[in-house]
Amino acid sequence: MDNQPVQRVDIMAYAGKWYPLYSIPTFMDKHWRETVETYVIHPDGYYAVFTTYKVIGQEKRKYIRSKLFVVRGTNNAIFKAQFVWPFKEDYWVIELADDYSYVVVGHPKYKYLFIMSRKPEMGQDLLREIIDRCDKKGYATSKLVSQEHKAIQQVPEKEHV
Repeated sequence: MDNQPVQRVDIMAYAGKWYPLYSIPTFMDKHWRETVETYVIHPDGYYAVFTTYKVIGQEKRKYIRSKLFVVRGTNNAIFKAQFVWPFKEDYWVIELADDYSYVVVGHPKYKYLFIMSRKPEMGQDLLREIIDRCDKKGYATSKLVSQEHKAIQQVPEKEHV
């Protein structure tokens, strides 16, 4: 399987609340848990992303705002994420449910991976299938970390034959 973005993302359908369930963390979010992201279409043509999270060991929720810009000519499947101006990071939609109930966000150089859902949980069979597909694309799925949403179970173990 190739690490490629999906064919097309509907900007309106993608907007709204997402629960990152599992991720290969970045340097910025490696201590975050119970993360919730809300994508709002800004009049200037990008998503304003509002992220709330808890730092491991703390109860108080924290907040950060970032921007997500569509890369022209990609059918809205490739974005550039900006947490600190002027730096931008690649953000590829590599898998997307037909009903936009879940999304998998990756990176062209496999730097990170996010499995996100519209709900704070996901069925274990679906999660296992997504992780297997990401593994086949070349992602280091052994590095996936749970966001520890209250409804979340542990990453399913691979079945040994």
